Amino acid sequence: MKPLCFLVVLVNLFAWAHAENWPCWRGPRGDGTSLEEHVPLHWSATSNVVWQADVPGVGHASPIIWGDRLFVVSAVDDDRVLIALDRNTGKILWQRTVVTTPLERKHSLNSHASSTPATDGELVYVAFLDHDQMLVAAYDFAGKQRWVVRPGPFHSMHGFCSSPVLFRDKVIVNGDHDGDSYIVALRRRDGVMLWKTMRENHTRSYCVPIIRELDGRTQMVLSGDKCVASYDPNDGSRYWVIQGPTEQFVASLVDNERHDTHFRTGGVPELHVLGIRPNGKGDVTNTHIGWRSKKGVRYVPSPISVGDYFFIVSDGGIASCFEAATGKIHWQERLGGDHHASLVSANGLIYFLSDLGKMTVVKGEAEFEIVAQNELGEKTFASPAISEGQMFLRAEKHLFCIGNHDSRHGSATAR
Repeated sequence: MKPLCFLVVLVNLFAWAHAENWPCWRGPRGDGTSLEEHVPLHWSATSNVVWQADVPGVGHASPIIWGDRLFVVSAVDDDRVLIALDRNTGKILWQRTVVTTPLERKHSLNSHASSTPATDGELVYVAFLDHDQMLVAAYDFAGKQRWVVRPGPFHSMHGFCSSPVLFRDKVIVNGDHDGDSYIVALRRRDGVMLWKTMRENHTRSYCVPIIRELDGRTQMVLSGDKCVASYDPNDGSRYWVIQGPTEQFVASLVDNERHDTHFRTGGVPELHVLGIRPNGKGDVTNTHIGWRSKKGVRYVPSPISVGDYFFIVSDGGIASCFEAATGKIHWQERLGGDHHASLVSANGLIYFLSDLGKMTVVKGEAEFEIVAQNELGEKTFASPAISEGQMFLRAEKHLFCIGNHDSRHGSATAR
């Protein structure tokens, strides 16, 4: 199976092989993987920092990067804002208030700006909660609002988080909530609703779909609404469903092309890791779960799959390496501290970021080996972004651009 370029990602011809934009939640393939070979290994709050920028407000959304622009969302009092920065310097170019609305009730680990934006290089798409309605808006790179729509209600005692994904001419947003749940596709150029598929179980989740070419079909796969399901992103029709194995989900799925398997993990009230065969039609609950584990499961951080292996970290900081084909556990190690950021990988290495800003870099292999450990000195809940040999970390108060001698413009500035 070949990953579909569902985000219309531009792979620029910079000085590096495989230099990429990071245009949405979990990057150009929606799975946390980077093709870059010169991602930094060592840094601290005072070394290998290209720049450090003050970011107004609070938010757990990841930064996204396209060329010389970086975008991030934040909650500044009752304002939900989109901020554009110069990716070379960290200078704020503009800030736009998308909506002013009372702060919704939320879980202590959530924020009021947790939905990572997405961009196609022309427009930036954002999602927030406006009172009891999902709000989706599009801005151009100059900061002009092109459209804003409210495609449906959203109710959850844990707050809002629904990161948009792009497919062809569509912006697709997951509306699983404690009510009439749905998935909706909006036309990118004007926000017109193209399809809206209702979900069956009326249960909140916060999972972002991944879109792939699988089994001769374009499949959009996500967990949530008490199931794992695959849809046709062209029209919202459902291909197959696995019921359960639990009620609520946060982490996004990942896939492994080599082993033709999707992986999901986490859940409430029960925790599961599943290896899923992404083919078939209808209800495949009893036929398409290749393997299952209840060991090492985590709820919030999204996992990653590299080579023959599948990696996860529990919310409490226990990292695990599974054999992708069978679910055999090769190692489990305690990294220290709580972990809620999702994993990223580059050049055969896995990056684990703790809530306290400690990054543990581990070889993506069957033997556990720590390559580097870095202390940022500031709390971090947002997942990392990687672009052109640099790593971008959104911390509690600042946004950091991390680089080394191989980074985009040569040497990093130590500070």
